[in-house]
Amino acid sequence: MNGSAPVIVWFRDDLRLCDHPALHAGARAGMEANRPLICLYIVDEESAGLRRLGAAARWWLAQSLRALDGELSSFGQRLILRRGSAPETLAALVAETGAALVYWNRRYDAAGNAVDQRAIDALKARGVAGGTFPGNLLIEPDRLTAKATGPIRVFTPFWRRVLAAGDPRHPLAKPVRLPPPLPIAGEEVRDLNLEPTTPDWSGGLRAAWTPGERTARARLASFLDGCVRGYAANRDRPDIKATSFLSAHLRFGEISPVEVFHAARLAADTRRAPVRDIDKFLSEIGWREFSGHLLHHWPDMATRNLQSRFDAFPWRNDPPALKAWQRGRTGYPLVDAGMRQLWQTGWMHNRVRMVAASFLVKHLLIDWRAGEQWFWDTLVDADAANNPASWQWVAGCGADAAPYFRIFNPVLQGEKFDPKGDYVRTFVPELADLPDTFIHKPWLAPSAILAQANVALGENYPAPIVEHDAARRRALAAFAAIKA
Repeated sequence: MNGSAPVIVWFRDDLRLCDHPALHAGARAGMEANRPLICLYIVDEESAGLRRLGAAARWWLAQSLRALDGELSSFGQRLILRRGSAPETLAALVAETGAALVYWNRRYDAAGNAVDQRAIDALKARGVAGGTFPGNLLIEPDRLTAKATGPIRVFTPFWRRVLAAGDPRHPLAKPVRLPPPLPIAGEEVRDLNLEPTTPDWSGGLRAAWTPGERTARARLASFLDGCVRGYAANRDRPDIKATSFLSAHLRFGEISPVEVFHAARLAADTRRAPVRDIDKFLSEIGWREFSGHLLHHWPDMATRNLQSRFDAFPWRNDPPALKAWQRGRTGYPLVDAGMRQLWQTGWMHNRVRMVAASFLVKHLLIDWRAGEQWFWDTLVDADAANNPASWQWVAGCGADAAPYFRIFNPVLQGEKFDPKGDYVRTFVPELADLPDTFIHKPWLAPSAILAQANVALGENYPAPIVEHDAARRRALAAFAAIKA
């Protein structure tokens, strides 16, 4: 093996320098044997089975790649960007550079695993070792199955088992040094066709987010020093900033779940934060973990009901209702505020996600897959595991599903979790002047109050596209049909 043959570290959904096992191993191998280091990212939209990122997530990826390249530059390194089938691109890069080692962190979906195996085979054919590492979950999925029944399908026993397995490995520090780069060509981010151009609709995303590892770590520190106190009670309030806003950073691996887990536990152990709030926050990290394990065991989760009885569910084909939901024009202010927040910022508060999703599948009887696809395209944190797992949970057809007969009332949800209507007023400004009493049910406001607030139902704000009680009865009848 040539002593100067470079080492390749292949970045994927782990766009960070801290707690990056593959980078740690690659840096060590390079420094010990005086080898240059190639930090590589491949935009692979050719390999079979890989799900193409939605538009909002593509925008985030572009910014995250720039941020990672900036972090690498402080070490005298750079991020090499290539496009194409990952196995073929890796093989071509090995042939181009004479690389002797390739390292990456594992992923757990079937399509990703298949690509990784083809990459390993292609490298072996050239006599190159490919080393893989755990980096994106707290615990490897194959380590956590029930002896008699296989994969654990219910969240509470799953999370209990994760916690009983002991704390995850200690996170790795950022490298002190990195080997020098190899001067080779790569694409520019602007040439990867990740960002919108004509038109450029990303202004709201740019105003709301700063992708990158540095921001992710700052967000975590700020959360643990501040609004984690009261998190267990306040996390369902969209009208206040009571969540971590880490979901997209975790989705792109700008911070690892292992780092988040240990930082949160340390905050509780040192009494920086109440144990109750930390435990609730960690259970949300647990839901991400649970979703990742489900995807590993059920790779077609985005298209197939995990409960097969829902294959016979009488979904309605109603394009006008679907469009009204997508555009935040349902006539239910909390739902509309959430859908407009999503459209403007690429993100939606989790409580509102549940209400909006429930409205689509239960009030409108539209297939959950239509909603999952819309979220996939519009969420900056759209994740191949979390997104379908959460939609199936709401629809009642998932592994650990909310009962189908649990149908959120968007008015009561709004009055409970946005009591003064501040969230609605932010994203549905045409209702801003309505009094609190009617902000979540403007159709019940007297005509004089509507006129005073400049609200004309059916003109500048829609009347409800479906009546709640009637929709509820229709949904329960549909469920009863498949239950029978």
